Amino acid sequence: MLLAIFKQFFLLGCMSFGGPAAHLGYFKRHFVDNLNWLDNQRYAQLISLSQALPGPGSSQVGFAIGVERSGVLGGIAAFIGFTLPSFLIMVLLAISAHQFDAIYFAIIAGLKLFAVVIVADAIVSMAKSFCTSLALKALAALSTLVLILLPNMTTQIAVLVIAAVIGAIWPLLNLEKNTASSPTTKSGINWVALALFTLLLIISFIPLGQELGLFAPFYQAGALVFGGGHVVLPLLQTGLPSLGTEQFLSAYASAQAVPGPMFTIATYLGAQLTDTQPIIGALIATVLIFLPGLLLMLAFQKSWLQLAQRPRFASSIAALNAAVVGFLAAALYSPIWTSAVHNIWHIALVIAAFAWLRMAKPPIWWLLLGFIGVGLLQYYLPL
Repeated sequence: MLLAIFKQFFLLGCMSFGGPAAHLGYFKRHFVDNLNWLDNQRYAQLISLSQALPGPGSSQVGFAIGVERSGVLGGIAAFIGFTLPSFLIMVLLAISAHQFDAIYFAIIAGLKLFAVVIVADAIVSMAKSFCTSLALKALAALSTLVLILLPNMTTQIAVLVIAAVIGAIWPLLNLEKNTASSPTTKSGINWVALALFTLLLIISFIPLGQELGLFAPFYQAGALVFGGGHVVLPLLQTGLPSLGTEQFLSAYASAQAVPGPMFTIATYLGAQLTDTQPIIGALIATVLIFLPGLLLMLAFQKSWLQLAQRPRFASSIAALNAAVVGFLAAALYSPIWTSAVHNIWHIALVIAAFAWLRMAKPPIWWLLLGFIGVGLLQYYLPL
């Protein structure tokens, strides 16, 4: 059974281009429609839970499908299968990138512009989904302003905590009671998984030596990032000051280009942190950034229906999601825009590509190759 779960998810991990939303579509078609591993209603519940928790949404749903099928070991098999192809590609890219010297930096220049377009598109899409009222829009705008003025990890955590408290005290959603959707059985929280998540989060903020401190930001980011892979960029940038902007943006662009979860950006960065043992660094960083989201999924998978019907809880999650839009908007300004856009031609190119992406919705691969070409063109024919 475990081998079958691994095989199914590994095959999907090799072909799942397009980001989290596309991954969820692949999962539904494969595991709900074709294999009948779970029904539509249960699948919808798992998606809803993944959207309310920090962490990588599609990977959490895949893990949950494995748990539904064969317990915790099934979830682990599903996670490894889906993540392994992306992990291997990202390690290869991280190790070999600097062997190309000048060409590498030319490509990075194009990838920086590519990141501006992709992040801007993500902000628009997330704002439409998460900022559905004037109060939520105001919360997103204030989060953006605060994070631009005070760009550090302490501010990011404070913004998340304040947003959650505001949502709990001031109901931001009007939930309609639906007795038909009430669960017929009561299932409790997995307190072991929740306690392990909390303990590791506390430990990550305790100075325990240089080597442990080097990788602690990966767990912190995985535990605090709402909204998916795009938002992990600003969290990791503030937590890993030893890495340069070029490394972050090349990691981000590479994660966009490969199949599987975007959180394997940590694979690339972990390899960059440890020059002598890049594979070990990549493995540690990957496990740490995914682990908190998977622990939370395991903790609440059986109790989600009861929690989602509590107005204050749902309102707090809505406030967190709105604040996340602010996280991404602040990151779009700095470091993404400030490090990528240097002249009027860059501005025109970014605007044109953004409009094309929003209106024509071309494959991401087209944009990626186009901006790599722009980077090479700038190198050989400087504007």
